Amino acid sequence: MNLADRLNEDMKQAMRAQDKFRLTTIRMIRAAVKNQEIELRRPLEDNEVLDILSREVKQRKDSLQEFGKAGRDDLASTVAAEIDIITEYLPKQLDEEEIKAIVTQTIQETGASSKADMGKLMGALMPKVKGRTDGKLVNQIVQQFLQ
Repeated sequence: MNLADRLNEDMKQAMRAQDKFRLTTIRMIRAAVKNQEIELRRPLEDNEVLDILSREVKQRKDSLQEFGKAGRDDLASTVAAEIDIITEYLPKQLDEEEIKAIVTQTIQETGASSKADMGKLMGALMPKVKGRTDGKLVNQIVQQFLQ
């Protein structure tokens, strides 16, 4: 079952269970997927749906930080719950040690040695970690290695 079909099935399940919050969150995700399908005029592949899911999680994490700064714990808890639901559809996220190992391996493969090689390194690295970690964290780790 592909990711779009899984979203549809989970939406139906949330309707049957009368889980309004989960239903609303899945509908928001499906709307983002549908908008992309309309824009591209074709059904999306799983990796494209993963890109959308990653983008949605990133947007919500940014919102979570802003709500935290503003003292809006009510909104922060809602966004945190949405993040939990969306991450169920993402592959297992890499921890910092796994990212460091992949960065080290990619540095050896590309021969990167300074910050001038960062573009080449990131170009080779991002497809390996796509959808499994935050790009900001990867960028920070790469900068540490290239100093």
